[in-house]
Amino acid sequence: MEVEIGIGKSGRRAYGFDDLAIVPSRRTRDPEDVDISWELDAFHFDLPLIASAMDGVVSPRTAIEIGRLGGLACLNLEGLWTRYDDTDSVFEEIAALPPDKATRRMQDLYAEPIKEELIGRRIREIKDAGVVTCASLTPQRVEQYAKHVLESELDILVIQGTVVSAEHVSKDPSRQPLNLKRFIREFDLPVIVGGCASYSTALHLMRTGAVGILVGVGPGHACTSRGVLGIGVPQATAIADAAGARIRHLDETGVYVHVIADGGMRTGGDVAKAIACGADAVMVGSPLASAFEAPGRGYHWGMATFHPTLPRGARVNAGQKGTLAEILVGPAHENDGTMNLFGALRTSMATTGYETLKEFQKAEVMVAPALQTEGKALQRAQGIGMGR
Repeated sequence: MEVEIGIGKSGRRAYGFDDLAIVPSRRTRDPEDVDISWELDAFHFDLPLIASAMDGVVSPRTAIEIGRLGGLACLNLEGLWTRYDDTDSVFEEIAALPPDKATRRMQDLYAEPIKEELIGRRIREIKDAGVVTCASLTPQRVEQYAKHVLESELDILVIQGTVVSAEHVSKDPSRQPLNLKRFIREFDLPVIVGGCASYSTALHLMRTGAVGILVGVGPGHACTSRGVLGIGVPQATAIADAAGARIRHLDETGVYVHVIADGGMRTGGDVAKAIACGADAVMVGSPLASAFEAPGRGYHWGMATFHPTLPRGARVNAGQKGTLAEILVGPAHENDGTMNLFGALRTSMATTGYETLKEFQKAEVMVAPALQTEGKALQRAQGIGMGR
């Protein structure tokens, strides 16, 4: 139902994760009987997880550890890992920057040119450990660096930007925009593309031949695109719309394209809601930035934070809460849902009676703004649990 904004302008009401509740069904299950595994193309993962392609989250070392824990980690091939041979001093400096100096100094640090030889080296560091390798490039640079990706035998490529469309239009004759459909169909690797936040864009991206699409424009904890540009769609609605596009594409072609919720998730409850709204998997950044092993030393920033002319991100302090294993699969020693994210997903599915992710996508949800506050006055007053 559309809401009248004013005479001559109306719009749909959209919902974020905090607006929704998952409704228990008539049955429950043992958590041990729940299957949260995920298959993408020829690859099987115990966890429906992609770690975000952000420098403070994914290093070759953390990519290996996440792979061993059952997830998939995406390395940013245009980040610090391919600009500097030795990144330790760079990360130390970023972590030590005062807030009022962070953005400007990071612009300087990211002005260092990409060293093409480091692209293959970083991918091989991960691959040599025996885990599935995944890395990201922006649409503007993917053709330039594609040969290095192929030569290093990457397993999965992510083409990622703030907003990615299947059709980029330019009046500048000197610019040749990436033909996403042709590139993907001719490229010899499975490709994930994103982000998007609407039914029509999701459907067009699915028609490019991508195996998965990233859903999320501006929901990330370090992203300021919604404030700087005024664009975005709350995640619950964006995921549900993309899932609707997936149904249509499946009916038209018989091809199932995975919907990956990208950003806006802080707790295991948020992960569960993303799946219940229709996602096949989640791409997570800031919760993993708080791992002891994360390269950012507890700090987190996005790919647009260091844009040279229009930064659209902030360096945020995610803190350091626990190991990657504790944050992903437990055990948790915090009661606010920020640890054991996928244990929470498993328990949510068991409590509501669903055995697989595909079944859980059909769970009943309701609009419930009181979910976060009802009966939680003492927690809010004391700054504990759900009141943090």
